[in-house]
Amino acid sequence: LESFCFSFYADGQGTETRSGGTIPPEIIVPVAPSSQDVLAELLSEQRGARVRIHVPQRGAKKTLLDTVKRNAEQALALHKTKRASDLATRSQAMAELQEVLEMATPPLRIEGFDISHLQGTEVVGSMVVFEDGLARKSEYRRFVIKSFEGSNDIAAMDEVLRRRFGRLLADRAEMAQISADGEDGPSLIDPITGAPRKFAYAPGLVVVDGGLPQVNAAQQVLDDLGLSDEIMLIGLAKRLEEIWLPGEDFPLILPRASEGLYLLQRVRDESHRFAITHHRNRRSKAMVESVLDAVPGLGEVRRKTLLSQFGSLKRLRAAQLDDLIALPGFGPSTAQAVLDALAEDDAGEAINTATGEVTELG
Repeated sequence: LESFCFSFYADGQGTETRSGGTIPPEIIVPVAPSSQDVLAELLSEQRGARVRIHVPQRGAKKTLLDTVKRNAEQALALHKTKRASDLATRSQAMAELQEVLEMATPPLRIEGFDISHLQGTEVVGSMVVFEDGLARKSEYRRFVIKSFEGSNDIAAMDEVLRRRFGRLLADRAEMAQISADGEDGPSLIDPITGAPRKFAYAPGLVVVDGGLPQVNAAQQVLDDLGLSDEIMLIGLAKRLEEIWLPGEDFPLILPRASEGLYLLQRVRDESHRFAITHHRNRRSKAMVESVLDAVPGLGEVRRKTLLSQFGSLKRLRAAQLDDLIALPGFGPSTAQAVLDALAEDDAGEAINTATGEVTELG
């Protein structure tokens, strides 16, 4: 923000004289720049009159700032959508990755993996799939970690990758057996369910969230399964958006405007979002069930009705008495008992979107 203010105003953009130009008497910002006084003094000198830099807390100016923020978020989302959907841009991204990673062919199928947990519990791995640079949400998968308890991201990633690529090898073996038996039909279609064998497709590129330790651990899985020569693996570290390759001491750094980097960021961010959504839903359901435990005579059927109708504690708290009475099996007394239980337990939740952890209850 500070850098933007200096470049937009202090560098003279849109103003030609010291008498004012486009520099306004007041600049509204969401947070105070660290060099607020220096910036205000510089702009005041350039404008020829006092310039105030202000962080509104309430009132019309706060409303205006909130509106500007929403507009900016919508503009950014639209830009990202247009950028991601453009065929030429996607082709350029995959060509860049092929070149920088020295791949024989462009990574037409990319799978991204991430690990998330709730304060060290309920560890889950997420897998997202991008084909031709576009998300294929029907092929996303989640893996609830079963081999250990507690928080160990590297061990969790090891389990997730072994399960995913172990399934790849199992599907391939089954397809080979079908072919050997002389059975007709597409080998990539499950003969029992008729559904595509989505795990039978190997990705051209695997992206794990993290740096060298995560990448080396993931590479060990591919080595053990005999897939190293077939599947390219990299890690994308959040701090500087560094690309780590197995066994390398130094990362690759792509230009910030690189379409290849942008595609990798989308894969990484989507795998993170997918894992967090899982935790948010599980936590919300658990909180609703916890509150409903205090309602006498509320059976399993009516519990499921409430969960199906409202889904979250926030939405359930917003319900009125008539909303509950209208549900099947809910009379006035039961509906009031639910509202009373909600009033006694008004705890909320906050989820750290950077880690997927519940960070606050209250």
